[in-house]
Amino acid sequence: MKDATSVGLGEMAISRNPEDVLVAFGLGSCMGVIMLDPLTHISGLLHAVLPRAADGMEGADVNPFKYVESGIEALLTAMTKEGANRTRITVRLAGGANMLMSAGMTRAFDIGTRNIESARTTLARLRMPVVTADVGGHTGRTVRVYVAESRVTVRVIGEKERDL
Repeated sequence: MKDATSVGLGEMAISRNPEDVLVAFGLGSCMGVIMLDPLTHISGLLHAVLPRAADGMEGADVNPFKYVESGIEALLTAMTKEGANRTRITVRLAGGANMLMSAGMTRAFDIGTRNIESARTTLARLRMPVVTADVGGHTGRTVRVYVAESRVTVRVIGEKERDL
């Protein structure tokens, strides 16, 4: 197995190489969206930062992977272009923690919850059911996608890595 491919903030990676491991470190309020085609072993990981682009910011120069809504759409398009079959793709979610805990904080600051809602709404609109999710709470996570096995693990800070 080669070194893991790190997927940073506002990035996406797709692989069909059985030696690859895709990883998103430190998902706090960010949303990790994992798409897998178990037959072709095409795997994709999105590390989105915000729920959606602000109105008027949807132009060609905007990074679609920075946002949950446009990132999911772009990841699905890239997966199918790579050869994944849309009807076989399974989806897993990780992240969306509320990292800013303070009395009097408004919903505008709860980016994690808004990211979760955006992911679920976008996936429902695309008719892509979520198989499993490890979202919310107040602790960061790291997610790994093992391409050869179409396997996903999550590790919450202070806990052991487990299958997702």
